[in-house]
Amino acid sequence: MITDVRIKKWFAAQKERELHRIASVFDVDYAHLKLKNEDDFFVTSQGLSILGDLNPVDFRAENLWFKNNSRRLSGSSCVYKVKTKKVNGRHRDLVIKWNRMGEEIPGAEFYDDLQYAKFNSPFEEFALVRELRQALKALPDRMVIQKPLAIYVPPERYQPWQTGRSVSRMQSILQTHEEIALDIDRLYMLIYEWIEGIDATEAFAQGLLDDAQVRALTLAAAMQLEKMGFVVRDNKPHHIIVSPDANGRLLQDEKGGIRYGLIDYELLERTRQQQDLQRISRRLDYHRRQKDRFTIAFPEKFHPHLQHVNIFGVDYVFGHVESTKGRLWVVGKDPYLFDYFQPERWEGTKRTKISLFTDSYYTVTKDNIHVVWEVSKVGLIPDMDPFFEDERKILEYGYNSPFEEVALAVDLGKKGLATIYPRAIYMMGNKSEISGRLFDNSRYESHGSQVGPDGLPVLQKDRNYVIIWGYWNGPDEKLAEKDGDYYEGINALYAYRDGVISKDEYISVLQWVKEKLFSLGVEDLNLTGKHLLISLNSQGVVIRDGQGLPDVRICNFEFLKKIPGQQ
Repeated sequence: MITDVRIKKWFAAQKERELHRIASVFDVDYAHLKLKNEDDFFVTSQGLSILGDLNPVDFRAENLWFKNNSRRLSGSSCVYKVKTKKVNGRHRDLVIKWNRMGEEIPGAEFYDDLQYAKFNSPFEEFALVRELRQALKALPDRMVIQKPLAIYVPPERYQPWQTGRSVSRMQSILQTHEEIALDIDRLYMLIYEWIEGIDATEAFAQGLLDDAQVRALTLAAAMQLEKMGFVVRDNKPHHIIVSPDANGRLLQDEKGGIRYGLIDYELLERTRQQQDLQRISRRLDYHRRQKDRFTIAFPEKFHPHLQHVNIFGVDYVFGHVESTKGRLWVVGKDPYLFDYFQPERWEGTKRTKISLFTDSYYTVTKDNIHVVWEVSKVGLIPDMDPFFEDERKILEYGYNSPFEEVALAVDLGKKGLATIYPRAIYMMGNKSEISGRLFDNSRYESHGSQVGPDGLPVLQKDRNYVIIWGYWNGPDEKLAEKDGDYYEGINALYAYRDGVISKDEYISVLQWVKEKLFSLGVEDLNLTGKHLLISLNSQGVVIRDGQGLPDVRICNFEFLKKIPGQQ
């Protein structure tokens, strides 16, 4: 989800040939430019403010400007201090470094802290640095962190033996970068602002720090990182920057301590505790937004790649999925919910098949959100026998489209008949085909007038659709107040068979749902206890309504039909 106002405004002012697209990777927004030689240039909001200084061609080793205006810095990585060409009457000092993702860490076998460490990818590194900078803002006397400005990707390609990358390590990294297509054959240059000063080892050599002070500063940096929820696996004096003044004394902070900065973030990580807190925070944000997804005021200035649409009376946030070339409709009007349902957040996570008869799966997303996703059967002829009247009705009606299923769930919920929560509809990017013998064209005809903001029909014959439902573990309002004390959902038929509810209660529940549906102008052509959920609280006790019946909600919408003339 692109949130950075500066990047949005800059994007709006550019011509399409100058800006390839806006990208959001690990919650960092970039303006993605394609340069003349098909170089890729990803510029952060902070980089855009000095874009005139950031000509990446000047930073290439074969360029005469680079040869005359750069100095390689100490350390095992390939890092340079570079002076830019004069812009608006002034030069600017920058740091450029070549990213080492996929490479072995030198000396890792000799240090326990490095045994399971890995070099960050350029996008991981920028995301961690941005997060650390945000965390440090709350501290009065804080260490200085460099501003991440841009990532430059030259067009040249290299073999793994030339880059030093391990193919297996790179495969592991690629799997975590669904938002952006990393290229194993290309090099990545990171561009940072320059922090004025010298590192602690230089200060020691010049007599500005003694051995005890060097060790104290290195430990202080590690402790401040840990306080913010981070750790640098190779914490060492080379990464600590101090600043001598004109008199040769080191600058001090307000408390009289030595002012220092931290550089080199290729082995920066979140602590396990920070990772857990981040997941909890994101999950709480999700539940609060779901509670208000229909009632928030839709933003007037919306991200250019996301739009508000209404289909069959349901509000959605619509956008294209860059990683798969698919399309995504997220239920509600909150654009911040869009990212939670990008396929890379749930499609590759461990899943459990929950039905013998449908492609339905339960999974926990990368944001620790519990969902059920199922492949819609729209376009298929139901496997029913016309000899039986009830099955003949189903054959004549056909499967609901995903948009009809969501519309029914939302409408019934508003009218007092509880349902599971529809979260999103995802159209897969890859094409598919249904055999003519099995194909039902009725929904594509009835949906012909439904066209998306991109001018394409919302329902396409050559695409599969996935409906994402909230896994039932309690009302949104309850979870938004407190994420815990979960309910357990169990279908009514299994509840009866397991003795959780009696036969009379089971029959009463089905009869009540049938009558309630009819009163709302809806018929379930295939009503069974498997399509209804009852809820158990955390003590395993059945949740009941005001009449003493088990509280029930609908969880299947394939054959719900609006009764003509009774709407």
